[in-house]
Amino acid sequence: MKHLKLGKIQWIALLVVSAMFVNLCSHMVLAAARDGNDQAQETTETTTASESTTETTTTQQEETQSVGEYKAFWFSFYDYDSYRAKYKKRTAANFRTYFTGVVKKGKSLGMNRVIVQVRPFGDAIYKSKYFPWSKYISGKQGRNPGFDPLKIMVEVAHDNDMKIEAWVNPYRVTTGSTNYKKLAKNNQARKWHAKKSTRRNVLSYGGSLYYNPSKKAVRTLITNGVKEIVQNYDVDGIHMDDYFYPYPKQGVDFPDDASFARYGGGFSNKADWRRSNVNVLIKKIHETVRELKPWVKFGVSPFGIYRNQKSDPLGSKTNGLQNYDDLYADVLLWAREGWIDYNIPQVYWEIGHKAADYETLVKWWAKNTENRPLFIGQSVMNTVQNADPQTPSMNQLPRKMALQRAYQTIGGSCQWPASAVVENAGKYRDALMAEYHKYPALPPVFDFMDNEAPDKVRKMKPVWTEDGYLLFWTAPKYKDEMDRAVQYVIYRFDAKEKVDISDPSHIVAITRDNFYKLPYENGKTKYRYVVTALDRLHNESKIVAKKVKL
Repeated sequence: MKHLKLGKIQWIALLVVSAMFVNLCSHMVLAAARDGNDQAQETTETTTASESTTETTTTQQEETQSVGEYKAFWFSFYDYDSYRAKYKKRTAANFRTYFTGVVKKGKSLGMNRVIVQVRPFGDAIYKSKYFPWSKYISGKQGRNPGFDPLKIMVEVAHDNDMKIEAWVNPYRVTTGSTNYKKLAKNNQARKWHAKKSTRRNVLSYGGSLYYNPSKKAVRTLITNGVKEIVQNYDVDGIHMDDYFYPYPKQGVDFPDDASFARYGGGFSNKADWRRSNVNVLIKKIHETVRELKPWVKFGVSPFGIYRNQKSDPLGSKTNGLQNYDDLYADVLLWAREGWIDYNIPQVYWEIGHKAADYETLVKWWAKNTENRPLFIGQSVMNTVQNADPQTPSMNQLPRKMALQRAYQTIGGSCQWPASAVVENAGKYRDALMAEYHKYPALPPVFDFMDNEAPDKVRKMKPVWTEDGYLLFWTAPKYKDEMDRAVQYVIYRFDAKEKVDISDPSHIVAITRDNFYKLPYENGKTKYRYVVTALDRLHNESKIVAKKVKL
């Protein structure tokens, strides 16, 4: 869409619309809230004027897509490596160019959310008071890259009508090294290690360093890191992945005996105590985020197995590592208690995997949501490198998408890694564009956070300008930030067609702007355009419609 300069919008507003102003925020929305909304329509008027062994093919119909669907991808520290490899001069302009390319490619294949890693190893890919600059953005830990990457990423994502979440790894400090001298001098782990009284705040395990989850100072540090992100950046969410207590090394226990002896009173075993340590952190982060900005979500993407049936009769028919028993992450408790706002289990295995079958796990998670939104974490490479057991000539994308969309409790998916999607591994990107993400999607409504829709748009009118035929509207009035319209959905219908905004094929744009460039041809064909307003938590307003000749 071509954007008018602000001066032009103001000039047009003074002459035609009056009191029109530009809305500069961002977000996307879902259909679930529509069920409770009266979709009364204003009176309309007519205005003249692989590379794998199998190729991705599709057998499912596009109608299976819901108008509201979570379509996300993870942008990890590996992607920052790609940026540094591409540019010798690592400037703000070059980083903006690189990330803009990633976002635009994501948007072109239907993505509506990007989850960007901003703390991979006790560091920061943003300006932080508590953590040193990450080597993945500047080349050396502690070195200032000369710009704020997260600030740029938020701007780029929102400018392209995409939501963005900040992804932090809570406990991991290093991987493959226990040398504190390699850490930046202002790294809290290094400073704590230098003092005998705080040395146990960081523990060495499996050749890597981890913050000690049992320490109050550690929880405070992690919470403060989340707090500064939410306060200083217009992120749409805070995200944590599967790294809680470290993945276990066979025959070697995490070295927290001394901490358990000191802090484990009231617990009969270390496992329950460890889970409690993580629970306390999760609960505190959720409370912190809610207090600061009640529209910002806090979610996790845990390891794909909660518990095996051999450990718990209610577990899945799998035989692998377990969140509850091995990583001490009681994900279902967090959802049940309302400490997380969504769950994206990383179901990275293929259909037919002997120990962790994809179909088995998707069904299990779909039945164990604990009344919180559930999305599925997808491994792109695993999907395209494995044939569908029922149709060996195809890879597993069609069946995986069919399974995901077969359950009402599953509201979408997140793709790993971003690079595989962008690079079209196994024609994955092509399949998303042609079939599974063919139409735009509004994110699912998080009605347990807020279920009040914003008011409808005002003063909608088509106007001829030197830049073309534009449909303008004025943002609805609001009393509270939770009710403010931050984005708009534009639908198009034939003149005599029934208006049905539950059909995503009618969405022509989801935008932050309060204007839309109409595709004028010869002025002989009538269409009805419908515009709705969206608030920060994806609630959708009543419709306003206008007939135009294009």
